[in-house]
Amino acid sequence: MPSEPPAPNGTTSRKGRSGKEAARAGGIVDQASSRANAIVEQARSEGEAERKRQVEAARAEIDVEMNRAREELRGQVAAIAIAAAEKVLSREIDASTHGELLARAANDL
Repeated sequence: MPSEPPAPNGTTSRKGRSGKEAARAGGIVDQASSRANAIVEQARSEGEAERKRQVEAARAEIDVEMNRAREELRGQVAAIAIAAAEKVLSREIDASTHGELLARAANDL
């Protein structure tokens, strides 16, 4: 089968151009597809990194709040223990024993 003669303006025939243009268009589509895949993968990677950062920040905040709650609870337990001890001591120590304890404490100072 003979090849088509060149067009009058010196370019190749329509058939030759169509094949080259199709190949070129296919290459452009392949490049665009590869670039799109790279962008999606980069976004996925950045999203995962951001998720990890947020999880770590949340864990750190939880730790801070747990420590604060523990300290507050310790203070409340200590206050309750002191109040209970005061009630027990006020019932068990009569006025004379109380006076003796104060006197000994004063002497120790």
